[in-house]
Amino acid sequence: MMKKTICLYLFFAFIHLSESSCQVDFSWKAGVANENITPTSELWMAGYAARTAPAKGKQHELWIKAVVLEDERGNEGLWVTSDILGFPKEFSDRVKDRLYQEFGWSRAQIILSSSHTHSGPVLEQALFDIYPLEEDHLKAISTYTLSLENKLIELARKAKENKVPARLSTGQGVSRFQVNRRNNPEKGWHEQAQLNGPMDHAVPVIKIEKEGGLMAVLFGYACHPTVLDQYEWSGDYPGYAQISLEQEFPGTTFLFFQGASGDQNPIPRRTIPLAKQYGKTLAAAVSRVLEEEMQTQPSLLKVAYEEFPLPFGEPFSDEQLRQMVNRESGYLKRWAERMLKERSEGKEHPSTYPYPVQLWTLGKQALFSLGGEVTISYALALKAAYGWDTFVMGYSNDVMGYIPSETILEEGGYEGNQSQMVYGLPTLWEKGIEKHILSKLDGLARQLGLSNPR
Repeated sequence: MMKKTICLYLFFAFIHLSESSCQVDFSWKAGVANENITPTSELWMAGYAARTAPAKGKQHELWIKAVVLEDERGNEGLWVTSDILGFPKEFSDRVKDRLYQEFGWSRAQIILSSSHTHSGPVLEQALFDIYPLEEDHLKAISTYTLSLENKLIELARKAKENKVPARLSTGQGVSRFQVNRRNNPEKGWHEQAQLNGPMDHAVPVIKIEKEGGLMAVLFGYACHPTVLDQYEWSGDYPGYAQISLEQEFPGTTFLFFQGASGDQNPIPRRTIPLAKQYGKTLAAAVSRVLEEEMQTQPSLLKVAYEEFPLPFGEPFSDEQLRQMVNRESGYLKRWAERMLKERSEGKEHPSTYPYPVQLWTLGKQALFSLGGEVTISYALALKAAYGWDTFVMGYSNDVMGYIPSETILEEGGYEGNQSQMVYGLPTLWEKGIEKHILSKLDGLARQLGLSNPR
């Protein structure tokens, strides 16, 4: 009788543990949605000042995609990915204000990320000195931007409504087609015996499963989507990677997020077959991670966000601007002319920029999100401080310009002292930028209980 009682006890204990395990496994909730955003009217493409006309077709559709996550305590977060060069602050602020009004989500609960494809549409209030835009072009851009804003709000609503019990796991793969463009020439790359400069070959992967199978996968890489420079809409290599993965895993939504790729390029580049090759290469890295054991994350979402005044350096003098007008052409000339005109009209240019930094922890997985075109040194510094399995994302919430490391700021070059004009900023960043940003991210980490051994 005693043995039978013990056996029954063990049997029911086993059943209880099994049920508890299932409950823990699917104690997240997740909802996914996507929306086609391929322009249907004539529109200029974002990313290359050398383009001389609007788009003339498409390689494939452009998308915005969203995941809404909810932990077992009811904490929610919205993560949007997009085939867009970058969301400007005015757009991002309007969207987040509307999301707060409708769903009560704070800025900390929202990530608006862009792949930074250079084959997507120009948005209003972004890169306005680059393109020779006529009045009809500006109207078309304004109409498209408003449509995109409305689609994004509807996307968030759908993702929230689609929530089901889910399990969340994380892992990291590797891919090696990106190159530090400041330290390795594009011409003659095939004669290089070795590559130089800092790089990060990590492929972060977040797997979301529902009962019955795979639901969605978020994955990233730190490499400029500049394989293509033609006149057809395309998500570039990230677009081809998502297409390849969704063909391999039917019914699963794959969402790409861009890493700290400000100084990272695909080399070689400039052909459609290369964009497809890199897409398949990245897809293979993600597929491999999904086939291996991944780290199941407990159902706990923590979020933190801050916008802080990032200082600009000394403004250009009127004489320096006049010299640029006489010496330069294209966007540099237009930028200098605009600066002089605004000064003559009495407009006061800001001395700081409200720079956004953000941190999510998904269970034990840290995800840092930074605004702008962040260079790779930031990702390497954060990983050295918080562990090499840390995920780092750039081009998030506001893409206002390049974010150079201290070394790049001192060296100059495009990322250090020309790219700010591309985005219409009034001058260069002040020295100490890297320390400012990393210090603020350390502060967010302390808020969420992350230890920093640095």
